[in-house]
Amino acid sequence: MKSVFLKMISALLLLLALPQFALAVRIKDIAAFDGVRDNQLIGYGLVVGLNGTGDSDQTKFPVQSLVNTLERMGITINRADITVKNVAAVMVTAVLPPFAKQGNSIDVLVSSVGDSKSLAGGTLLMTPLKGADSQVYAVAQGGVLTNSFSYGGQAASVQKNHPTAGRVPGGALVERELPNVLAGRNHLRLNLHQPDFTTAARVEAVINNRFKSAVASLTDPGSVQLTIPEEYQGKPVEFVAALERLEVTPDVMARVVLNERTGTIVMGENVRISTVAVSHGNLTLYVKETPQVSQPAPFSSTGDTKVVPRTTVKVTEEKKSLAVLQQGANIGDVVRALNALGVTPRDLIGIMQAIKAAGALNAELVVI
Repeated sequence: MKSVFLKMISALLLLLALPQFALAVRIKDIAAFDGVRDNQLIGYGLVVGLNGTGDSDQTKFPVQSLVNTLERMGITINRADITVKNVAAVMVTAVLPPFAKQGNSIDVLVSSVGDSKSLAGGTLLMTPLKGADSQVYAVAQGGVLTNSFSYGGQAASVQKNHPTAGRVPGGALVERELPNVLAGRNHLRLNLHQPDFTTAARVEAVINNRFKSAVASLTDPGSVQLTIPEEYQGKPVEFVAALERLEVTPDVMARVVLNERTGTIVMGENVRISTVAVSHGNLTLYVKETPQVSQPAPFSSTGDTKVVPRTTVKVTEEKKSLAVLQQGANIGDVVRALNALGVTPRDLIGIMQAIKAAGALNAELVVI
């Protein structure tokens, strides 16, 4: 096992020792056009057909919802006469993608809002899904898939995954289309996923070089203003298709992300440090209590039974030497030097925080 770990470390160091080349990416992977976005939908519905795992009588609104549903179907019934356990009230959520057309199907997520024990095997009744403007954009219905189960008795139970939430694949049909944000426009705006001055300037230069005119202009580091060229007037889709295939080399901030819960460390390519000496060692303290009982000899007329404490204390401190990291060292140099100290990922978190506190880490330190 140790040899495999050493081979993995050697391979990682070999990759870090290779020259670093910044790779270009497509504009469509680092930016999106203003207005071309997903929209969230939500609705309230009922899941029926459950095998006694629905909401209990303590949850009042599922029964009232069932009565209302039956009345819309022409069946009049007294609410007090209904006692069922195979119905569950749920919230239904979905994401409406841009340019979705009427009749397209989208997946929906169904989540119990009452005290239902499981939605497995249930069927979602027709549920209107509304947007933030209270307009109905889709209608959901179908069988609920939970990929889970939950069984048990009074003293024990067994459960796999999460039985009170599930999905209806392709369970919603789009009934209302979103407005076409590209039609009839001569100006567009390209929003970067990660705002950055250098990246925005590079995007502007690449676009202007491709179309041989001042098509793109900058007003802030998060967006690029676009004017549709003459040859693409009335053809915004063709213009967008030609633009989003262009490749740009994005620039990123020097950043070190530390996750103290999992011991994960991620370092960006541009992380640099100033000259600093690092020493790391572990102090192990071993304390063991072994009390001894002292008592008089059998049939003795004098003496008392006493408990005599016995404590063993052992202190072990690992011998570690200083590792000097030279100014301007890149991520490969940092990893090599710290591996020479034999540090673990959790030790490395403390070391990076100490280097930042010493003012030698020329990068943003993010702890999550």
